[in-house]
Amino acid sequence: MAGQLKEVRNRIKSVQSTQQITKAMKMVSAAKLRRAQDAIQQMRPYAQKLQEMLSNIVSTLEGETQLALATARPVENVLLIVITSDRGLAGAYNANVIKAAKARIAEKYNSQFAAGKVTIWNIGKKGFESLTKSGYNTKDTFKDIFLNLTFENVQSAAKAAMQAFESKEFDVVEIVYSEFKNAASQVFKSEPFLPIPKVENTQSAKKTDFIFEPAKEILIAELIPKILNTQLYKAVLDANASEHGARMTAMDKASENANELLKSLKLSYNRARQAAITTELTEIVSGAAALQG
Repeated sequence: MAGQLKEVRNRIKSVQSTQQITKAMKMVSAAKLRRAQDAIQQMRPYAQKLQEMLSNIVSTLEGETQLALATARPVENVLLIVITSDRGLAGAYNANVIKAAKARIAEKYNSQFAAGKVTIWNIGKKGFESLTKSGYNTKDTFKDIFLNLTFENVQSAAKAAMQAFESKEFDVVEIVYSEFKNAASQVFKSEPFLPIPKVENTQSAKKTDFIFEPAKEILIAELIPKILNTQLYKAVLDANASEHGARMTAMDKASENANELLKSLKLSYNRARQAAITTELTEIVSGAAALQG
């Protein structure tokens, strides 16, 4: 009985220590989430408007100027930029991004994958480790961007993707990431990066007639790379905010589960202690009765 009580006491101490860690991690993630959320909320309207403007411009250039980054080709070689995190303990966040990448390949690029023509550039260590272990053709050139998350580091990845597309190393480039909604929910999505998507010609859609100054070719050549850099940077900021939100939620749930486990263990401990006391009292009474007899 004494051994059982000691074991339960040790488990209670262990759960309490774990709960302190999960509470601390939740507070750290909450602080990081605030900064990451502010960054993406300020960036998103600007990036979305730039992307809309880029698609509109590309759509108005038909028959006038051929843009290498907007030229659609038969798809043979595919590049997916998969954005996960460097650390775990974020619930199912990383697993869901990896699942979305695999589903995208199976849904749209299965024949290219079977021919070994699907390449994955990972931003984040977790995605690189998992997808490499699963047998995918992965590259680790940009996987450490989250160690120093700056626009310049993300820009280097975007430039490398643009150069690879222009040199026809890849015929299509997509970004797989999680779009931040709030701390409790993210949207896992695949977004076209190259070739630049065009606005569909529908009766309801309006083509904007831009007046270009300086010349159209000069302006577009300067504008397109900057907009594409911004698009990838927005995706990375979305993923960063999603990671901290998922980790904060996971640590909050872990703390609640630790509370429930503590209640159960304390109840078991009190029952075992009461049983031990009752047994001791019974032995004392029995001994005293034997002596009187």
